[in-house]
Amino acid sequence: MGSLEKSRIDWRPNFKDKSVFVTGHTGFKGSWLSIWLADLGAKVSGYSLPAPTEPSNFHLSGVESMLEHHTIGDVRDREGLAAALIAADPDVVIHMAAQPIVRASYREPVENFDINVMGTVHLLEAVRQRGKPCTVIVVTTDKCYANNEHGWCFREVDPMGGHDPYSASKGAAELVVASYRDSFFSPEKLDQHQIQVASVRAGNVIGGGDWAENRIVVDVQAALAEGRSIVLRSPDAVRPWQHVLEPLSGYCQLAATMLANPDPKWCSGWNFGPETRDEMTVAEIVDTFINIWGSGHWEHDVENNVLPEAHVLRLSIEKAIAQLKWSPMWSVEEAIQRTAHWFREYHQDPGQSMLEACRRDIHAYESAWTSEPEIRTLRILDAATSSAETTLEPPMPSRQAG
Repeated sequence: MGSLEKSRIDWRPNFKDKSVFVTGHTGFKGSWLSIWLADLGAKVSGYSLPAPTEPSNFHLSGVESMLEHHTIGDVRDREGLAAALIAADPDVVIHMAAQPIVRASYREPVENFDINVMGTVHLLEAVRQRGKPCTVIVVTTDKCYANNEHGWCFREVDPMGGHDPYSASKGAAELVVASYRDSFFSPEKLDQHQIQVASVRAGNVIGGGDWAENRIVVDVQAALAEGRSIVLRSPDAVRPWQHVLEPLSGYCQLAATMLANPDPKWCSGWNFGPETRDEMTVAEIVDTFINIWGSGHWEHDVENNVLPEAHVLRLSIEKAIAQLKWSPMWSVEEAIQRTAHWFREYHQDPGQSMLEACRRDIHAYESAWTSEPEIRTLRILDAATSSAETTLEPPMPSRQAG
């Protein structure tokens, strides 16, 4: 226990006065990340399309006022993206801009691939052309893995893939990252170019301020607020659910570690998912949300569930636990509770600022791993055991990006 506790770092001071360039900062995860980094003293510059929904956490929390630069732009605009990157002069780049919806990828597959694959190419090419030392974190998804419904937890060495256009585009984005890293940002030559590149994959995130289409919590909170029945397409689907702050803490801890201790070993793929004991089906998530809300019911829409999606998806987080000493801090029940409370507060006065609600969750999350180090160390050990128990032995991987 002692060795784990001593090896942990408080990554938050590493961002003070650092320039951080965030693509997709107007989105759900991007807005939370921007708030957190700005509050830590980072100089955050954002490049993104306008907020993808109305309402949005970006507008409700007044994120634009916290930024050094706020650029409305498209990652498919190679020159515009490169110019914004140069203007920000970043120490850290976090690439989150993406087409994030599986069902939307069926409607517009070409656009989906253009944004998720070529957008990643444009970002990495801008970093290459800039040619200055920096740390780059490319955010993809747990759906980047070739999923044959085998049930084991996907490890970073497993092959990339994806049946639907969204998942395939994310697998392809991972291969782009691996190619650029091998070709232009070789970890073995890190002392020469000083550009560290890693990719990160998370589970299904939930939290206040997410209004994206076809997201379960979005549909649930809206139905409950309006007194409607909740309609579920795949109530038995298993997903690695986690509060939005969980993966963001992993991304930030990885970036901060790379800043403080540049090393080739950080330049790879990383999973930041929940403990397997916290996984739930869609129906269980909704039942828990209803219980916290105090009312509501759901029904299964069999006829409209015609587009295939993975039924079982699990992530192994053993690598992050062992090498970064990162672990999830909140149970899925607490994640649901905090999400429900955020939306409850919003619905009481939809015109209010939600910045303090976000900050309360951020401060509570920080307190969970700073005020009780022994408990956190035990959670690291518990998470390692939980992940290992569910990680079966897969076949040898083909092309992978971890």
